[in-house]
Amino acid sequence: MPVSTPVAPPAARRPTTEARGSIAPVLRGTATRAVPDVLTALNSTPDGISRAEAEVRREQEGPNEIASEKSPHWSVQLLRAFNVPFNYLLMVLALVAIVTDDDRAAVVISVMVGLSGTLRFWQEFRSNRAAEKLRAMVRTTATVCRPFLAPNTEPGAPPAPTSDGEEVPLRDLVPGDVIRLSAGDLVPADVRLLSAKDLFVSQAALTGESMQVEKADVPPAEAERLLAGGAAPLELPSLCFMGTTVVSGTAHAAVVVTGDRTYLGSLARQLTGQRVVTAFDKGVRSVSWLLIRFIFVMAPVVFLLNGLTKGDWYEAFLFAVAIAVGLTPEMLPMIVTANLARGAVAMSRRKVIVKKLPAIQNLGAMDVLCTDKTGTLTQDKVVLIRHLDVDGNTSQGVFEYGFLNSHFQTGLKNLLDRAVLERANEKKVQELARRFQKYDEVPFDFQRRRMSVVVNEAHKDRDFLICKGAAEEVLGACTHARVGDHDVPLTDAVRGRAQALQAQMNRDGLRVIAVAVKQVPAQGSKQYGVADEADLTLIGFMTFLDPPKESAAPAIAALARHGVAVKILTGDNEPVTRKVCKEVGLSAPSVLLGPQVEQMTDPELERAAEETVLFVKLNPAQKARIIAALKRRGHTVGFLGDGINDAPALREADVGVSVDTGADIARESADIILLEKSLMVLEAGVLLGRQTHGNTIKYIKMAASSNFGNVFSVLAASVWLPFLPMLAIHLLIQNLLYDVSQIGIPFDRTDPEYLETPRKWQIDDLGRFMITIGPISSVFDLTTFAVMYYVFRANAPDQQALFQSAWFVEGLLSQTLIIHMIRTAKVPFVQSTAAPLLLALTVAVMAAGVAVPFTSLGAAVGLVPLPWAYFPWLAATLICYCLLTQFVKRWYIRKFGTWL
Repeated sequence: MPVSTPVAPPAARRPTTEARGSIAPVLRGTATRAVPDVLTALNSTPDGISRAEAEVRREQEGPNEIASEKSPHWSVQLLRAFNVPFNYLLMVLALVAIVTDDDRAAVVISVMVGLSGTLRFWQEFRSNRAAEKLRAMVRTTATVCRPFLAPNTEPGAPPAPTSDGEEVPLRDLVPGDVIRLSAGDLVPADVRLLSAKDLFVSQAALTGESMQVEKADVPPAEAERLLAGGAAPLELPSLCFMGTTVVSGTAHAAVVVTGDRTYLGSLARQLTGQRVVTAFDKGVRSVSWLLIRFIFVMAPVVFLLNGLTKGDWYEAFLFAVAIAVGLTPEMLPMIVTANLARGAVAMSRRKVIVKKLPAIQNLGAMDVLCTDKTGTLTQDKVVLIRHLDVDGNTSQGVFEYGFLNSHFQTGLKNLLDRAVLERANEKKVQELARRFQKYDEVPFDFQRRRMSVVVNEAHKDRDFLICKGAAEEVLGACTHARVGDHDVPLTDAVRGRAQALQAQMNRDGLRVIAVAVKQVPAQGSKQYGVADEADLTLIGFMTFLDPPKESAAPAIAALARHGVAVKILTGDNEPVTRKVCKEVGLSAPSVLLGPQVEQMTDPELERAAEETVLFVKLNPAQKARIIAALKRRGHTVGFLGDGINDAPALREADVGVSVDTGADIARESADIILLEKSLMVLEAGVLLGRQTHGNTIKYIKMAASSNFGNVFSVLAASVWLPFLPMLAIHLLIQNLLYDVSQIGIPFDRTDPEYLETPRKWQIDDLGRFMITIGPISSVFDLTTFAVMYYVFRANAPDQQALFQSAWFVEGLLSQTLIIHMIRTAKVPFVQSTAAPLLLALTVAVMAAGVAVPFTSLGAAVGLVPLPWAYFPWLAATLICYCLLTQFVKRWYIRKFGTWL
């Protein structure tokens, strides 16, 4: 049912379509031509073109497909999974190990690289396959008229029309085809309507506007008037566009342009190619190169120092290679991938497909969530909100008359009629219909913008004409109004009150229709017409809205509690969007319009983007530009959208989130796909992302600080001792055992306090952490050296095995135990306990480390059993190490306000 909607002032109108995408000139031209002229220009007929002609045009025009970003071949995905800086460094070190005949080191390094890359490849490969299955679920045919030559038709005679349309794959449509559209159909190309009946189309995927629009074959003069008034082609009633959806009604339309030449196709072409670098990519890259630079500096220093002091340059080279391997956090790719994969599995249990693993961590780092409105915050479904009398009071009478009108009309029930009937089911007023009998109706047309039914109330034997339609048109047919229980003349004062109420509801973002009635004489078989829609009594108004989802308000509140600011980026108008913001508890004191965004420089937009919550009347490019501006201000930005017009923003964001029912382009552009439209899943994803980030940072800080301390210990020992403090093979075994102890980190718990705020990569903090915490281990390495040198007299070359065994055990135990000191800002084992798997691995690796010198493996690599008198010294060393670390931890938190 047509309705009254507020007309935006010139400054608030959306930009011209050229700013939003490319509308083919031929399509624009068809709107200002009569139907016969349109068909002539397309070299078509009202019944379409023949199959043979369609084949010819298909060869000329190509398939009706738009550019899309296909998943790469599995081999390409596999290579990409290994494209990590640490992997390249480790592969070089493995090659060096092979050249120097250190096969054991080469095997250890290769296994780590292989596990990390394979795990990452498998998870992303499975996610991409799941996303492709979603794409395959989309409807792929259109109903096309195909005339054919009857067997007895003479050559040159016009073809006879087919009795029914045939289903043709969308990719086979060509310009000149005549298609049939009905409720539920996806418009398969950019088309010009030839005829339409009660046709309502949802253009939300293209424009972001929640309310469906009426489409009809309006006269060319009307189209010219609209264009002259500044209307964009998307607003022309006689044009429908690929990717939009028929909500109700039927139509015949001629295909004008297909494939990449459509509005949707022009938008899709802008989305293929390299994606932007996300916050996760930048963070991992920065951490990786920081550690690699550290390795490149320290390994040569160790090599030179040992070569100069010991004189054995070959042994010094092997030791320097082992130090490089020890300094390399070779588990980082695997830990990161395992963390992300575990997060992806956890998200899949919540019916979420993670297409790109780094999206999990970006979700945890996100501090700004930009979201479209229609279909994400709202239900994308019009519902009846209120039914009011002229004074703005709730009126059951307005609802009942509106229900009778919707119930008895024989035309196709549009979305507003269905909303009324659904409310009738809720209110249990269906029995009202049984008290009335329909006599006649006056159908809807686009000139009157209203329709009426004539009904008889049987038990009172009286007839009513009930009219429902656009407020202005219904008011124009009224002479009275119902105020309270009385009908009064529709004076200027009463009319003014009614119009003010209507205007207020429009400003509130509500769609308004009016309901009027008059009692008519019982005339039996009288035929009613438009002339009878006069002298009506205005009963009141019915208001409609695309309401917010039940999960929207709690989700936004939960995100706010966790430090994520929510901003609305929509193509819809300001009143509707403000209403939704109010409903979901989102404060939006200021608003920025698309045309204003268009006029801003990048620095101006950056400042405005931070201060503004609500952005309306945006085109796709403007949405992406706002997100880029926020990223330049240091924010990690997520975007939630499901429409075609959301695709550029989804690609620009650090993490793009769409839904399985979203447009193909939106799903392709997204990193995460929700199989259920519950926004609470996002909150769970944010917390999961922060936990993933926390577990990753635990490993990085443990490895970096421990390695940093070990280098100082090695340098000191190299100057002090006449022999190497540890052989290269000892370092590799120690490193392997240490890596095994950290396999449980992805399964570790995270303190609740850590999840309260967004978590980002902090490279400066990592360097500071290394310098502060790393030397603590060196202190106790040196005390161990002193104990072995002075107490156990392991200070001669023939005692180096005993010295190396002692440091092997102390170094491994201190490294492994420190996991629990670093993993939490609290007191470990008392205020915060690690996950059972991490605890079990810690105990197992520490036990194995103590046992190795007593085994044949230890003997084979030059280790010897330790005297029992050493172990009290070891226990005292470990206790003091934990106490000093806890003391420094508290100082560090007070000084810098952070730990992980």
